[in-house]
Formats: sequence, structure tokens, C-alpha cells
Amino acid sequence: MRTFEIRDTFYLDGEPFQILSGSIHYFRVVPAYWRDRLLKLKAMGLNTVETYVPWNIHEPKKGRFDFSGMRDVEAFVRLAQELGLCVILRPSPYICAEWEFGGLPAWLLAEEGIRLRCSDPCYMTHVLDYYDELMKRLTPLQITHGGPVIMMQVENEYGSYGDDPAYLDMLRDAMRARGVDVPLFTSDGAEPDMLACGRCEGVFRTGNFGAHTAERFGMMTQHGIKPLMCTEFWCGWFDHWGAPHSASNPGDCVRDFEEILRMGHVNIYMFHGGTSFGLMNGANHFDRYEPQVTSYDYDAVLTEDGRITEKYRLFRQAIEAHRGEAAPEIAVAETPRRAYGEAQRTSFIPLLEAVRLLPSVRSVHPVSMERLGQSYGYTLYHTVLVHERTIRRIQLLDARDRAQVMLDGRVIATLLAEELERPFVFEEPVWVREGASLDILVENLGRVNYGDKMERQRKGIDRGVLINAHFHYGWDITCLDEDAMRAMGDANTGEPDGVPGVHRAVFHVDAPADTFLELAGWGKGVVQLNGFTLGRFWEIGPQRRLYIPAPLLTAGKNELTIVETEGRSGEIWLRDAPDLG
Repeated sequence: MRTFEIRDTFYLDGEPFQILSGSIHYFRVVPAYWRDRLLKLKAMGLNTVETYVPWNIHEPKKGRFDFSGMRDVEAFVRLAQELGLCVILRPSPYICAEWEFGGLPAWLLAEEGIRLRCSDPCYMTHVLDYYDELMKRLTPLQITHGGPVIMMQVENEYGSYGDDPAYLDMLRDAMRARGVDVPLFTSDGAEPDMLACGRCEGVFRTGNFGAHTAERFGMMTQHGIKPLMCTEFWCGWFDHWGAPHSASNPGDCVRDFEEILRMGHVNIYMFHGGTSFGLMNGANHFDRYEPQVTSYDYDAVLTEDGRITEKYRLFRQAIEAHRGEAAPEIAVAETPRRAYGEAQRTSFIPLLEAVRLLPSVRSVHPVSMERLGQSYGYTLYHTVLVHERTIRRIQLLDARDRAQVMLDGRVIATLLAEELERPFVFEEPVWVREGASLDILVENLGRVNYGDKMERQRKGIDRGVLINAHFHYGWDITCLDEDAMRAMGDANTGEPDGVPGVHRAVFHVDAPADTFLELAGWGKGVVQLNGFTLGRFWEIGPQRRLYIPAPLLTAGKNELTIVETEGRSGEIWLRDAPDLG
């Protein structure tokens, strides 16, 4: 039986072992590319790969589990073992990771009064039910059972969220009771209160930081931590919509990396970021709400589509200098890129017309998407106005994240995040005909993945709509999630007339290769390719093109479904390079 131990340092099968690890999230990379990314990790000189395990993709509905395709964590770990790599797993209920709701399933929010990330009995019941299914899949992968997994994490950066030691003890004990026998660890920011609040008895502690190595490791030493490990060495950063693309200086990164190599152990976050396919990007909310883009390029060691960067070459040189020997000679090749030219739009249907064909729920008052059993996408609230002759002001109570108010199909107000927290007053009263249709399309732009706002992440409209000075009752509510987007019909209605709509387009591929979708002149929305949700686009940038890995293409005809919410359309191009702004 193989062993991994933590004493004065790490010991693998009784021999001292320096962890040189890199983060790759299996759920952000198509499975056909897992081998390529892992080989590039090994070729740089790393000996370990680290990954989170997000609860929300593995239990999308309560009691319904999915470990197939991009969710097949077992296959990813077994492949890493085949390639001679150790594995660190972080199967926390919460992962952060700039992932929707920090990996927590949205259906938790349908529970009235639930409190997250603490020893709340309601929350913990769901966690333990999930662990019953998850741990039986992970425990055979441990090094003590013939697998490559050397450590598993308890929670994630808990010291920057709460200070409930009973909660951490419950997670630790739950993992042990379900067969986890490799060392457990926590990771927290290398700050005094974070290290103190995130401490769990009998669990190894590590730190997360991106610079000032000696200072951070010094702080950890003061807290009695030995050996020293940076579990998240931030070699880049993520992007928000409407902000410049984040890029770091490779020379500065490698100097900090060299210092970690001399002083302790490291996991590079991210070695390869990949893509938050679907609608799975998260958001931050400190001074204001900031949703993250679809790309998780992260300015990482490999690009979003897995290409080697200058940062990669510098890190490899640093590892070789530290070890005094060359990194493994492993043949790695860049995946081909192709530009397939312009796609041709084939049909258009106004969004409201398309949504009318979907099933709806009748309710006296608006209901949040979670209470409707929906997790991601848009929720449409439709009503008929009988009493109002003008609309002077409107307020959506407990609404998130972006709302478009439409009167007889035309947008009369668009409200984003903080604007939803106060009444919207029209400069001029809006005239209303008797029996006019009022539709409110509310988009979940990504649940907050970090900080104190996590318990306030119900999307849609959770409390009510005030028109002028009164509550308005009587609504038909339609859930527009990814499945609904796939089901919406086609209709050839000529050119779009400035209203939100569903567009279809096609392009042809002779030989599939990686490509990048550019929507020049379009406003905002979601794109599906052959039924697979590529992600969001938004004219405010910084991301200008959506990455399409070759395995998502088919030889011959490929179909795009574009749900566009601003009433704008333009050209559709398949380019051979990314554009992150």
C-alpha cells in the first residue's frame, strides 16, 4: 500500500516529497482535452494536479446526481494517475472558484430560512446527503487504495467567511466516516484572522496568496504551520464584465514562484483556467455587483484554449533551476485553430413570442426562480394591465440581477443590480392602453461566489412588483433555462425589428478545429452550439469572442442558437484567435 504523510515535510511512500502542483478544473475543460492539459502540466515539471469538485454540477436537482461527461471526476483522476501524477482533491460543499454560487446548488435557496456554510441543521442535512454519494466515488481514488489522491480539502477559505468550528468539525468527521483516510487540509488567506477562523482540529493548514511570499509564509509560521504550502499561488486573475482584461507581469510572477520553491510547496492557481461553459460564471459583490465573464483564461500558465505562454516557459525554467535537472521530455503539441468564416442567420423569432410557446406557472405574486425549481437563465413575468393608464414608477422588490421591463413587447426600462434596489422613476409618464401586456425579463447573471452576500442570491423577483404606488398581482411566470432555450421553435419573420429575440444561424466545418465565435454588433445574450451552451456574450466586454473547442463541432453543418435580449443583431464570425479585450 502506498502512503502519503505530513510530518516536518510531506512524505510519499516514506520519502520526502515536494508538492509542485497546478490547478486544472475538469469541469471547465472538454474531456477530449484532459490528456493534453495534463501532459503539458507534467512537461512543465509539476508532479501533482489539483481540482475542485463543484456540488452544483454533480447534484443539479436534489437527489439527482450526474458524474458523466465533463462531470466525470473519477475519469479525470484516473487519467492523471495513468500519466504519473499525484492528485489533490478539494471536494468542499463550497469551492469559490469564480463558479456560480461558489459551487453550492441553487436549489438550497428554495429552503426558507436556510443558513449556508455553518452548522445549520437544514444545510448540513443536504451536505451529508451529497457526501453519501460523492465520497463513495472519491475514496477508491485515494493513494491508500491504489489511486493517486494524496490529500483532500475540508471546506474552502472558510476563515474569510465564518468562525463556526462545529461546522468544520462536522465536515471533517463526515469525510472520515465515509472512508477518507488520506490527510485532510484547509486553505485560507495568509492573514491572522483568516488562519484562525479557518482552523480545524487535526487538519493540516495551508495558505493562499499571489505575492509577498516571505511575508505570507512568515505569518503562517507564526501560526505554527509546518510544512509551508501555498495552495493557491495566484499567477493571474479573473475578468468581470465591463472591466479591463486582467493581465499580470510574467517576470513578477516567476520571482514569487521561485521564492515559494525555495521555502515550501505550491499549487499554481490556475495552471489552466479553461472556460465557464453554460451559465456557470460566478460574481463578486463588495461595493457593487460584478458578474464574471464566460472565459476563465485567468491569465494562467496555459491560455483558455490550452496554449503554452511565456509564463509557462519561465515557470518551467524556474523548476529546472530549482531541481538542478531538466523537466521531463514530453511531446506536446498546440491544438489547431481555424477560422471558418461567417455564419449565416437562418431564422428569427421575437423572444416574447418564443416564450409564449413554453409552459408557464400562474401565481398571484412573483416567485423567485429557485422556488420555481429553476437554477440558471432567465425568468419571464407576464401580466395584463387593466387599471393603470400611465406608469410613472416601477419597483421590483428583492429582484436580481438584471431586469428588462417591456410594455407591449417594447423595452421601456433596463435595470441592473443596484438599480433594482430602488424605485425606477420615468422621466415622462408612460401611457398604457387598456389590456396592455407588461413583461419583465429577469436574468440571473451569476450568483455571488464569495463573501457575505451569498445568502441573498435568490434570482428573478422574490417579493413583488410595485407599479406607481401599489402592488400588482396576477402573473404568468415562465422559466427560460438552458433546456427551454433548446426547445424554443424557429420562425422566419424577416429581419429583427429592434426587439429581443431568438436567432438561428448555421456554418459548415470540413475538419473540426478550435475556433472563436465573434458576434460583431450584437448586444447581450447567450449562445448555444449544437445544443451545448457556450456561455454569455455582452457588448461591454472585455471578452469579445467565445471559445469553441473542436470536440463540440461536427463535420458538416453546425447550428447556433442566439438568445439576444437588447434587440440588436449583426454579423456572426468564426475566428482563429481569442479576443479577451
